[in-house]
Amino acid sequence: MLFQAPSLALYIRIIAVLALFLGLSDAARLLGVGNGAASPMAMMGVGGFTYLAIFCLARLFAAVGLWIKASWGAVLMLSATVVEIALYLAGNPDIRMSTVGFGLRLVLLAAILVILGLSLRFSRAQAD
Repeated sequence: MLFQAPSLALYIRIIAVLALFLGLSDAARLLGVGNGAASPMAMMGVGGFTYLAIFCLARLFAAVGLWIKASWGAVLMLSATVVEIALYLAGNPDIRMSTVGFGLRLVLLAAILVILGLSLRFSRAQAD
């Protein structure tokens, strides 16, 4: 299912740009931007570095999928965001995020759910 609703196009692209910026921010953390001489692997540990790399790649691929309006982009974004938030709320010490980062992820999660809901509604309206 492609997101072909004309009213969704701009909204999906905005969410894709937000996901891209969040993924690039994670990539910068992976590279150690802003940490000075400290190694990101030493600061986060192997587990935290691995989780961050997985979520970073998932978010970047999902941003591309959303930009081309493919449904797999929304599914990938939804699954990665839900797993990341669940791990954070479960108290996993390897998942670290600021209050702003947590809020952005919640906004992203809500936006993806709105996209999926509107897309389902649009496809049902086309079927009738």
